[in-house]
Amino acid sequence: MFYVHHLDGCAPTPLAHYLKALGILRLVAEQADSEARGWWDGDRFCLATTLGRKELETFFLRDYQPTPMFNPWGGRSGYYDGSSEKSARESLKEIEQSQNNRLKSFRTTIKVIRRVITDMIPAGKPSRKNKEELKKELIPVLRLSIRGKSSLWLDTVVALIGAGDKMSWKQPPIFGTGGNEGSGGYPSSYMSAIVESVLKEKWNHAIPYVLFGRTTPKCHWDQSMGQFAPGSFSNPWDMLLAFEGACVLRSSIAGKGSTNSKRWMSSPFYVAPRSAGYVSHSRLDEKFLKNGKEFPGRGEQWLPMWAKPSRYIEVQQIFTQGRAATKAGRATDGWTMAKAVSGFGVSRGITKFMRYGYQQRNNQATHFAVPLGYFHTPDIELETTTKLSYLDDLDVWLRSLHREAHPSDNEKAKTVPYRMVNTYGRLMDALFSVVNKDSTVQMYQKVLLCLSDVEAIMRQGTSYEAQPIPPLRPEWVVASNDGTPEFRLALAFALQEGGCGKSGISIDPIRRHWLPLDRDKPWCFATSGTGLDMQPDVVMHGRCGLDDAIALVQRRLVEASQREGRHLPLNATMPQASASIADLTALLTGHVDLDRTLALARSLMALNRKAWKTWAQKNTMERPHGSDWPDDVWLAIRLCTLPWPIETSSGFKLDIGAEPALIRRLDAGDAAKAFVIASRCLRAAGVRCTIRSGAAPPDTARLWAAALAFPITKTTARSFLYHLDPSKE
Repeated sequence: MFYVHHLDGCAPTPLAHYLKALGILRLVAEQADSEARGWWDGDRFCLATTLGRKELETFFLRDYQPTPMFNPWGGRSGYYDGSSEKSARESLKEIEQSQNNRLKSFRTTIKVIRRVITDMIPAGKPSRKNKEELKKELIPVLRLSIRGKSSLWLDTVVALIGAGDKMSWKQPPIFGTGGNEGSGGYPSSYMSAIVESVLKEKWNHAIPYVLFGRTTPKCHWDQSMGQFAPGSFSNPWDMLLAFEGACVLRSSIAGKGSTNSKRWMSSPFYVAPRSAGYVSHSRLDEKFLKNGKEFPGRGEQWLPMWAKPSRYIEVQQIFTQGRAATKAGRATDGWTMAKAVSGFGVSRGITKFMRYGYQQRNNQATHFAVPLGYFHTPDIELETTTKLSYLDDLDVWLRSLHREAHPSDNEKAKTVPYRMVNTYGRLMDALFSVVNKDSTVQMYQKVLLCLSDVEAIMRQGTSYEAQPIPPLRPEWVVASNDGTPEFRLALAFALQEGGCGKSGISIDPIRRHWLPLDRDKPWCFATSGTGLDMQPDVVMHGRCGLDDAIALVQRRLVEASQREGRHLPLNATMPQASASIADLTALLTGHVDLDRTLALARSLMALNRKAWKTWAQKNTMERPHGSDWPDDVWLAIRLCTLPWPIETSSGFKLDIGAEPALIRRLDAGDAAKAFVIASRCLRAAGVRCTIRSGAAPPDTARLWAAALAFPITKTTARSFLYHLDPSKE
């Protein structure tokens, strides 16, 4: 018969209470009921076991056998003389001299440690200078000498990486630096808790509170649990069970076989920090300060919460493997971890992770385990998984961008402007939102807008070493298409070009008017000896969508005249990437946010054009239809700024040349004179318009000029022609 216990004394936060849940499951399974099962019901841990409530309490009070924990390589271990060792030495002595059978394993371990110390350190306590050298020699000997549950402790505080001459030791942050935190040692507090709870039995009354969350008097100990429960006092039982649970995170096993970023692979679900994805993030969350200098931070750990009742051996397997992966490889930092658990990595019934960052606070030497919030693992469907894979396009680039926004060099870090740090943070927050909440088109559009903001800062000479947005697969269009005129016009604007070669490759895309690009390496910035090489053709600045659109048209006309061309070289790559009559009408009537449209277009310029054309030939995009048309005056102007001659249905070609003066008049706000020029050009080509004059306010005239930057198809151009001159139809 199984009893289900709702352990309200265990919760995801603080870290001590999460580890306490692991400790309870582990101890009950190993020492009382091997078939016990545990799981998370919301924020409460549940335990199913053959032990009733009273039997469960009795087990911890009468039968529980503590795991031996020690750190003779660190301070306040209790194994040496000196005033700083007094408290730990007294606790160690009481355990060593006790006759309690529950501490038999602990006493055996103490004897082994004393023998090793005597053989290796005949002079007594090591000095601070040779303590690190001693650790390198002492730990391997202890690992070979100690047996039983003590090995769990060693695997938790010290991670073995490599083998032979290349073997090294890492210290995962779950227990500070190898069982130490500041000038204190965790084993010292642990032994003190054993004396108080197991030997002297002063805290038996606290067990109901520790397990079930009941409030009882005198449940506050005068010792702190350090980073496990920052700023709060607990009781010895909380400390004992939390430390027992921490031993589930066997670091050395999780680190074996690692081939990349070994520093972050030595502990289960332990990765490099990323200051993104939570509200209070700051750049310094990834660092720690020492003597005024910044050093790489301790990282973060993602602790799984599973909803399926699982035996301890199954839970242990989760932590033993202790990793998540994407198609690009194992997760190595907070961002790749988020992407992995949302898409391809963990599939063991884990519903969410509690994300902890080991961060420095109040400029103190000690670190705290700071809860950074939940990360929910979505129900993976094929469509969701596929959409999340689009983010792989940014992986390598994001690492470069992170190095530029958060450089490791202290002097270089001072030169990074705050706007880059802030923009990078907003980009990462948007990416975390995509994988943590839902991959809606609005979320993907937010990512595209943030990418545009990053490039806007780069083109001013900041962090451009990271290079522009890398090539994006065409599926980004589907993921971010919200069906609005802004997005359709942005796509048309971004993908227009000067023409198309015989191989189908785009000729002269417009991205060079936004970024100073290397002509030989179009995915890299063009640089000179002093920074970016800003050529005259870079005319868009990202401040005003209206100005950028007009500047593009004017620059292309100038370049066409330099080549003795008569047309505006702005072609739509495919019908799916052209401006429809309905969208142009919405733009010209003021129902389109032009700034947002151009911001989206700047990031969509990174679409892989060859892949886009292949994709567009196999897929269609819905295009709007409506009865409203743009003003006839603008239609006449548009016919004078086409990239090619118009061929009518009867086979007659109309070659209407573009006149740069027309755009200059519109930019100056003079729509009437612009129409006069357009009428003259149309008459010269044999077009007889049904209108004879036209005018518009200056603001509208400039909007008419900006609308010319959006390409149309030949079919749309013929519709404009037939509308103005029905005789040509």
